[in-house]
Amino acid sequence: MSENIEIALIGVAGAVIGSVATMASQLIKHCLEARAEASRDRPRKDLLIKMLNHQDRTWREFETLQHVIVADERTTKQLLLEVGARASEDGKPLWGLTSRNPLPNSKQ
Repeated sequence: MSENIEIALIGVAGAVIGSVATMASQLIKHCLEARAEASRDRPRKDLLIKMLNHQDRTWREFETLQHVIVADERTTKQLLLEVGARASEDGKPLWGLTSRNPLPNSKQ
């Protein structure tokens, strides 16, 4: 093989290795960030579950839930859905666990 071809192959191999290394580092970064986010959200989810499982209340006001876990509206709704909660179907800002507040049977 000529010297120019060898140099070209080494260059291509370097580019491939660099690309693979970059993709691998981005994947690792994404996984670590997702794990950190889940770790941050776990105490909030535990608190939401505790509040929504309270024996005296089957429904909780959204504003109260949001205030207690110190989160914005979007984050609070996402966490509520992740713990198995749902909003009240009457349009009031109330949330409860689906296990304690199943949807009424629909009449078709």
